[in-house]
Amino acid sequence: MNKKIHIYLFFVCIFFFSRDLHSQWISDSRVDSLTLRGVEYIYNLKFDSAKNQFNEVIRLYPKHPSGHFFLAMVEWWRILVNPDDTSYDEYYYSLLDKVIYLCDEILKKNPNDVTALFFKGGSIGFRGRLRVHREQWLYAANDGRLAIPIVHQAYQLEPNNVDVLLGMGIYNYYRDVIPEEYPFVKPFVIFFPKGDKMLGIQQLELAANNAKFANYEATYFLIQILSNYEKKYSKALSLAQKLYKKFPTNPVFHRYVGRLYVSVGKWQETKKIFSEILDNFNKNLYGYNSSAAREAYYYLGLYSMNFGNYDEALNYFYKCDELSRSLDSTEESIFMVITNLKIGMIYDLQSKRELAIKQYNKVLNMKSYQNSREMAKQYLKKPYGK
Repeated sequence: MNKKIHIYLFFVCIFFFSRDLHSQWISDSRVDSLTLRGVEYIYNLKFDSAKNQFNEVIRLYPKHPSGHFFLAMVEWWRILVNPDDTSYDEYYYSLLDKVIYLCDEILKKNPNDVTALFFKGGSIGFRGRLRVHREQWLYAANDGRLAIPIVHQAYQLEPNNVDVLLGMGIYNYYRDVIPEEYPFVKPFVIFFPKGDKMLGIQQLELAANNAKFANYEATYFLIQILSNYEKKYSKALSLAQKLYKKFPTNPVFHRYVGRLYVSVGKWQETKKIFSEILDNFNKNLYGYNSSAAREAYYYLGLYSMNFGNYDEALNYFYKCDELSRSLDSTEESIFMVITNLKIGMIYDLQSKRELAIKQYNKVLNMKSYQNSREMAKQYLKKPYGK
C-alpha cells in the first residue's frame, strides 16, 4: 500500500459506514431490512440491487439522510473497486452534498440531533477520503477539520452505541500513528485531538464483533491496520478470509487474502488465490480489472521464481510489466519497478548477464521502491545469486 493510501486512511479517520440508528430514529422495520440487504449488496458489488434498496428508503423517508447516504456509499465502492476511474467523482460528491444539506436542515431545528450529526460527519469524511486519493490535500485536510468536531459531538451525545465505535476507532488509531509515520502530515493535524492506537484497535474490534451495520467496514479497517502497521499478518488473514467467505464476489477482499498468504509464507495458497483472480479477470467478472490482473501476474511470478521455475516466472513478470506500462500514467508503480528488478535477477540466475545488466540499468532510471536502486547497483557490481 503506497503512502497516498495510508494518508487518506488517516483523513477518513472521522469516517463511519453506518450505525444502529434506523431502529431507534426511523421506527420502521422495513427500513432496517432494506438497509441490511442494501449493505450486503454493496459489498458483493451488486450495485443496481443496492440502489433499489436505498431508493426505497428514500421513497419512504425522503427527508431523512440515511437512504441518501447509503446511495452515496454505492458510488464509493464503485470508485474503490477501480480508483483510477474518475468518471463517478462528481456524481458521488453531489450525493454527499445532498446528505449534508438534509442534515443541515435538521440541525437548524435541533443542533444536537445525533442522526444528523453522524450522517453529516460521515459525509464530510467520505468527501475527504476521495479528495486525498485525488491528492487534493488542502481540501481533504479541511474536510477533516470540519468533520472531527461533528463526530465528537455525536459521540459525546451517545457514547455507548457500538456502531459509533467504528469512527472513533479509526480516528484514535490513525491520529496516533500517521503523524509519526509521515511527518509532513503534522502541520495539518496539530490542532486535532490526540489519538490512542491501542484504544483505536479495541474500538474497531468491538465494532467488528458487535456492530449491526458497521461490522464489515470495521473488519476491513482492522485488516488494513493489522497488515500495514501492526504486522500481525495471521490475524489479518483470518479476518480477510472471513470477509471474503461472506462476500465471495468482492475482488478487494479476494486480493487481500492473496497478499496476506504471501505475508505469512503460504505459497501454495498464494498460487491458488491469484490464479483464481487471474481466471476471474479473463472471465471479465466485475471488479477484476487490469489492476487486479497485474497484481496476480506479479505474485504468480514471485511464486514461480521462488520455486525455481524461471521461464514461467519470466512469463508472468513480462505480463505484469506490460500491464504496468498501460496503467502507470504519471510515474512507475512499485509493480513495474520490482518486476523489472526481478527480471534482472532471473536473467542472472540463467547466466544471461548482458540482459540482467540492462534490467538493472532500467531500474536505476525508475522511481525507487524498497531499496530497488541500491539493489540494482549491488547486482551491477556482483551478479545476483553469485
